[in-house]
Amino acid sequence: MYPPTPRTTSTRARQRMNYDRDAAHAVLDEAYHCTLGFVVDGEPRLLPTLHVRVDDTLYLHGSTGSRPLLAARSPDGLAVCVSVTLLDALVYARSQFHHSANYRSVVAHGTAHLVTDDQTKTEVLTALVDRFGPGRAADSRPPSRRELAETAVLALPLREVSTRVRSGGVGDDEEDLALPHWAGVVPLRLTPGTPEPDAGVSTPPPAYLPGTGTRR
Repeated sequence: MYPPTPRTTSTRARQRMNYDRDAAHAVLDEAYHCTLGFVVDGEPRLLPTLHVRVDDTLYLHGSTGSRPLLAARSPDGLAVCVSVTLLDALVYARSQFHHSANYRSVVAHGTAHLVTDDQTKTEVLTALVDRFGPGRAADSRPPSRRELAETAVLALPLREVSTRVRSGGVGDDEEDLALPHWAGVVPLRLTPGTPEPDAGVSTPPPAYLPGTGTRR
């Protein structure tokens, strides 16, 4: 379990909150992208980016020229907030007030530091590429020294982490149950389509690609 802190304790709908480590890791591992929040020169910034979890550290991909990565060069690191959300369904209620969504989300607070060791950076980028499909890193060209130098990786130790989940059906008030409006749940799924090869590619799609029928 992640210990609750003032920053990870909800003031409302606390029944949806949990601090289970495995549940948080499952959401982080299923999601393909996250949003990185930080402050630069007194101004808030949000940056959508790719991530990968390795054990209890979340690694975030970026460019060495981007503002958060430049700020993270400080020995003190960069104070950040990272959020990930998986939207599972739209919930239609009889009343407008009770329309909602089923979701699984993770919010992590902490101080991120720039990964400066090339070996660690290479290992993290390999893990990130393999998130696109197990074995993809071995089935593609690794980064050159120039590409590695142009790529930045932030490391955020997972310490202050909360998971928030909404599941189930409609929460209409009892007095609204007889209203003549449709109510129910519309499931949502992220479903890969059929792989579309780039021009000049004659190699058949590898089995690890999403959409080939071998992965969810």
